[in-house]
Amino acid sequence: MKFASVAVTSSNVDILLRDAGRAVLDRLGEHADVAFVFVNAALAPRAETLAANLKRAIGARVLIGCTGEGVIGPAHEIEDQPAMAVVAAQMPGVDIEAFSISKRDLLKLSLNPGALFSYYEPPYPLRFAVILADPFSTPMDGVLRAFNQECDGIPIIGGMASGARQPGETALFMNETVHREGLVGVAFAGDVAVDVIVSQGCRPIGPVFEVTEATHNVIDSLGGESPMVRIQALVDDLDEEDRDLLQNGLFIGRAIDSRKERLGRGDFLVRGVMGVDGNSGAIAIGDTVSTGERVQFHLRDAATAREDLEMMLSPQALFGAPSGALLFSCNGRGTRLYDEPDGDISAITSCFHGLDVAGFFCAGEIGPIGGKNFLHGHTASLALIRPPARDPKHP
Repeated sequence: MKFASVAVTSSNVDILLRDAGRAVLDRLGEHADVAFVFVNAALAPRAETLAANLKRAIGARVLIGCTGEGVIGPAHEIEDQPAMAVVAAQMPGVDIEAFSISKRDLLKLSLNPGALFSYYEPPYPLRFAVILADPFSTPMDGVLRAFNQECDGIPIIGGMASGARQPGETALFMNETVHREGLVGVAFAGDVAVDVIVSQGCRPIGPVFEVTEATHNVIDSLGGESPMVRIQALVDDLDEEDRDLLQNGLFIGRAIDSRKERLGRGDFLVRGVMGVDGNSGAIAIGDTVSTGERVQFHLRDAATAREDLEMMLSPQALFGAPSGALLFSCNGRGTRLYDEPDGDISAITSCFHGLDVAGFFCAGEIGPIGGKNFLHGHTASLALIRPPARDPKHP
């Protein structure tokens, strides 16, 4: 299994195609089994020209990609300038199948998750899939419910295209075709393995509470008390530094498994606290929540985000360097989060020197937590792709 990645900066489409194609072909030879291409949204008006030539320039049998507010290459995160990032691979023994689902079918699927195979039937045995979607037309929570139900335990990773201001401006690439709505994806079956890191970049604070009263996305009671009473007690116990971090917003983690006795990092699905009712003390969060769930408040800052990503990368060194990787990072990260550029990619490449990786800044990141796939915000979702581990007794 062999990967090659490159990032090219230019507003000239011909230069992007020439330089990216040359770099990939020099590394891989005449062909790639699959290529992922991420293009700055400033180039979206040239999407049809890119699509017509990308697949040939890179020598890819299968190609998918999308536009984003910024792109991520093997060494740098390129924000606010025309650029293209590519990672391509030769993957012998792997069945690779591109697919797309239209806006109309996605709406039907979100209402009937059990009908997934009516719209798309993945190859067998499915190892993982990558999905790139238009944020204006894709009910991603419903789509992921379908994959979780019908492809239980299979990691789905990817992101929502970003940088578009209105419907129709997004560009999703699948081979030589550009889609302006819906989703595109690629499924991997056979002789391949993936490890997915979803770094939410948050630190839990205070105790774990049981939700004792809730409706839809509004929590009315935590452990029998008003959420605002709980938050005020929490703030009173914070040191000055953590109180300053509240300027970045307060977050709440929903336990993936509320039956688990001890909960820590990685056990929560982190969502934002969206608003407070000053009269009742109830809070609204960015997700639905049910009575009986366990939750914990969280803080987020650059140091915590870096620490969280490094902590999750560390055990991966035990499995050796991956062959290649894909990185889907929130468009609220980058220099909007870190004091310096290349915050996420530098953490990854310091762990795996010379890793062939590419990705983009998303308007929502897709990845698994606790064995289920979710749409996230403010996260870095990283797929580390390797050949499958071999049984030493049966090489």
